[in-house]
Amino acid sequence: MMNKITILKLQDEFNQISSILEDTEIEYWYARDLQKVLGYSEWRNFNNVIDKAKTSCATAKIDSSYHFVSINKTIDMPKGATKKIDDIMLTRYACYLIAQNGDSSKEPIAFAQTYFAMQTRKQELLEQRLELEDRLNARAKLTDSETELSKNIFERGVDNRGFGIIRSKGDQALFGGNNTQNMKDKLGVPKGRPLADFLPTVTITAKNLATEITNHNVKQHDLQGQNSITTEHVTNNTNIRKLLDDSGIKPEELPASKDLKKLERAVKSNEKKMIKESQFPKKLKGVDDE
Repeated sequence: MMNKITILKLQDEFNQISSILEDTEIEYWYARDLQKVLGYSEWRNFNNVIDKAKTSCATAKIDSSYHFVSINKTIDMPKGATKKIDDIMLTRYACYLIAQNGDSSKEPIAFAQTYFAMQTRKQELLEQRLELEDRLNARAKLTDSETELSKNIFERGVDNRGFGIIRSKGDQALFGGNNTQNMKDKLGVPKGRPLADFLPTVTITAKNLATEITNHNVKQHDLQGQNSITTEHVTNNTNIRKLLDDSGIKPEELPASKDLKKLERAVKSNEKKMIKESQFPKKLKGVDDE
């Protein structure tokens, strides 16, 4: 998670390069300015990301011409000369898609994904959204690692029921003796919903790390059968619990977090609103910036 100083710095940089379309309330950004803030040194590399963003736009069945407008910009050169360069006017939604198609391991890209997803510029709301993104990303990683675990153990003679037992025994080790159902009852998880959708980021990350280690060792040592894999998974969750406990964290005592599915629906609803409110009028197609 980014610290407040980093968030404030990035927030200021993104605010400084924004503009408002004349006679409208539509905010836009120039691609050349965004390129620098996002840390791309070469225009051609950034242009590749823009092309991916346009493809995402088309996949969503949205006309990219309302969000990506090619222009010519005149820039100053040495000795009083000028030069025309290609640039692109980008709506908030276009910038959002660019961020989604960028390298999220870079802090400016990760911040941009949240910044452009929200209409507000209030720091505390940006921080809350960044925390949500961290939790969503952690949940997605856990889904991937548990999917891999199920594949690994099915290949080694364990059925669906066995997989459920292995996972619950792992939870029991992580949550201080509380199995999966105990924790669901404790946190008020609705029937049929996964426990992980109601866990805080630190606990989701802990479950994922234990599962990743289990996956590694199952393959590395070619573990076979339910008993050996259960022992492995319990050991890894016990070790992760000790790590948390050493930091003063008892995962079974942490309160439930907001339902991730509801938060995901809210994110998608906000995205639809952003698409509608941020698009350029069609007359902007082919505009030149003199």
